[in-house]
Amino acid sequence: MMYRKIVYIRSKLYTFAIHQKNKIMYIALGIIALFVIIVIFMNNSLIVRKNAVNNAFSSIDVMLQKRYDLIPNLVQTVKAYSKYEQETLTKITELRTTAMSPSATMDEKIKTENELQKSMGKLMVAVENYPDLKANQNYLQLQGSWNELEEQLSASRRAFNAAINDYNNAVETFPTNLIANMKHYQTKAFFEVPEEKKQMPIMNL
Repeated sequence: MMYRKIVYIRSKLYTFAIHQKNKIMYIALGIIALFVIIVIFMNNSLIVRKNAVNNAFSSIDVMLQKRYDLIPNLVQTVKAYSKYEQETLTKITELRTTAMSPSATMDEKIKTENELQKSMGKLMVAVENYPDLKANQNYLQLQGSWNELEEQLSASRRAFNAAINDYNNAVETFPTNLIANMKHYQTKAFFEVPEEKKQMPIMNL
């Protein structure tokens, strides 16, 4: 009789132990599954932000290409009236070539465009010293096209910088920065408007 009780108790203890072991295993699997879901969610959120930046830049890039097409004629027009802005004109031409390079990355293009904007701002201010140039119809038409594209760029630039800010915050803040570091994601440059450009006089055409 005693032996049967001992066997019964051992059986119950064994069943309880198995039950507890299974319970712990299920909890562990649940925790692992939750962790995997969180990692997938954070990874996907980074990808969405990265794609948003690329999409925002695509719309900007189209308009930048149109502006780059204006630069050669603009440089030649200014050069015909001014012999004192050669350094700025040369720099603008070089920056245009760099920006249009097929191998240039998005960050490189933004950096170059920021420098180009600064040089163009200086040139437009300098043009104020040449009344004949300001009255030239070709120049007026080119600047009108430039200013029109700048207005279109302003809205796209704000959308791009908003996407960049969202992406950079995700790359730099916990816990998404852990995934970003694993995937070697780095913060990206903002599309800036130099002070010279902000203060550039806009001609009434």
